[in-house]
Order: sequence, then structure tokens, then C-alpha cells
Amino acid sequence: MAKILIATEKPFSKSAVEDIIKVVDATNHELVLLEKYTEKQQLLDAVADVDALIVRSDIVDAEVVNAANHLKIVVRAGAGYDNLDLEAMRNKHIVAMNTPGQNANSVAELVFGMLVFAVRNFFNGTSGTELKGKKLGLLAFGNVGRNVARIAKGFEMEVYAYDAFCPIADIEAAGVHAVGTREALFDTCDIVSLHIPATAETRGSINAQLLGRMKKGGILVNTARKEVIDEESLLQLMEERADLKYMTDIKPDADSLFAEKLAGRYFATPKKMGAQTAEANANAGIAAAKQIIGYIEKGITTFQLNK
Repeated sequence: MAKILIATEKPFSKSAVEDIIKVVDATNHELVLLEKYTEKQQLLDAVADVDALIVRSDIVDAEVVNAANHLKIVVRAGAGYDNLDLEAMRNKHIVAMNTPGQNANSVAELVFGMLVFAVRNFFNGTSGTELKGKKLGLLAFGNVGRNVARIAKGFEMEVYAYDAFCPIADIEAAGVHAVGTREALFDTCDIVSLHIPATAETRGSINAQLLGRMKKGGILVNTARKEVIDEESLLQLMEERADLKYMTDIKPDADSLFAEKLAGRYFATPKKMGAQTAEANANAGIAAAKQIIGYIEKGITTFQLNK
């Protein structure tokens, strides 16, 4: 019998935890909870004797890994995994996984919530525009990007995508126009939605040079990671071009400056809201539990990140 810890500073919803408990109870493994913890030491103490760990955005660094004496697997309930120290886990032969796709629809729907808000001028009583007929560009065509494309077709938008790691044939098979470069995406589209991870190559890559290529009235939407934005150059450009709007699910470090200088053209959610639905909560948590059980009982490593 394995001991599985759910450690969440920002907890899953109550119903999601109940669903996860059902999955674990059916396999005779033990589930323990550490919710709303306020000190890292609480996490260090909790991992000392567990075999498996489920987290959300919680940091699992080398200190946490080294405090875990029996840990075999860590699953990040969600797609992004920059909160996991993959190298530290590899060094201790601990499998790291994420749960790709489980939050995809939730994030995609948020994109359109923010887009409608943007094109209707933040519902300030003035005349806005419609999404129908607009050209929407997707920077990366993974699970979230595909869901954004699906919803965009319902709005009768023209959808374009650039993804260096996705074959053009796969993009076009989904009824989306493939473009050959990031620059072409920004040149072509009225709206660009970011779905790229934070990597050495992407950090700071969304800058004034790229955004400046957009046509008049362009909108940038970020539900990915704040690290991909070059905040200083983006803010400077948007001060110079009063026609551009920026909608983000991740507050910039310079949030107060963006809000002050770009009033009526900038919006950031109070906290990251992409996966904050009951359905996404449950989907990601249940998937994490099932992946842990699959690994412990059958050695399944389908979504392993640190091979």
C-alpha cells in the first residue's frame, strides 16, 4: 500500500478532493492532505514518509525532494511544470509527471471571456467590435491551442497557428491555417493568444519587436506564463501605440505600471484563473491520482517529464 500526499497551498475544490479520494480508496492506497499550508517546513515534514505526491503550483525543489525519504513519483495536476525541479527528481530516481490536457478547455474558455471583455471595451458603455471575422493567431498548438481553435470556429473567426514542434499537416488537419514563423503570425492576425511554456528559448521572447508587427487594434492574450513577456519593452511599445490591448491571466511584475499607463487597454486577473473551474479541478486531480496508481501498480510512465 502506497501513501499518497496531496500538498496544495491553493487547494483543489472540495468536490475535486472527494473525487480523488474515491479513486484512491478503490485501490486500497492511503491518501493524506496538506491544504492551505503557510510555511515550507510544513511541506518538508509532510513529504518525509510518503510514496507519492500530487501538487498544483506548489514548488517541489531540491530541498523538498531531499526531505522525502520514500518518494517515488510526483505529479503536477496541470500542464505547466516549471514548479518542479526535474533534475533533482532524476538524481533521486523519482518520476515526475504532469497531466496535459486536463485543464485545456477551462483555459480556452477563459481566453474568450477575456476577448469578449476586450473587444467590448471592458463593458464601459461605448461601442465595441465583434470577434466574428477576426483573425486569431495561436502561438503553439498544443492541447489548449486546439481547444481555443475549436471555440473560435463557433465565433466564425479565421484561425492561424505557429508551432515549431507541431507538423504543419496536423495544424491544417484541424482546419487551422499554419504559418511558418512567429513573425508571420503577428503580421497576419488581429489577435494573438499565447500558449507557450516558459523555457530558456521562450522567456522574454514576446517583446515590442513582435507585438509592434500587429495591425491597428491588435490584442495580445496571455494565459501561458508571465516569464515569456518582456515587460519593459511591451509597456514602452503600448505607451507609444494607443491602439493595442493586453489581456493576461498572469499579473506582470510591473502590474501597477501597466494598469496606470494603459488604463482601458490592459486587464489582468487577480490570480491565475485558467484552471479555476470545478471541472478542471476535478479532471486534473483525478488524472494525477490515476497516473500515480498506474505507475505504482503497473510501472506506467506515459506522461513522465524527466526521462
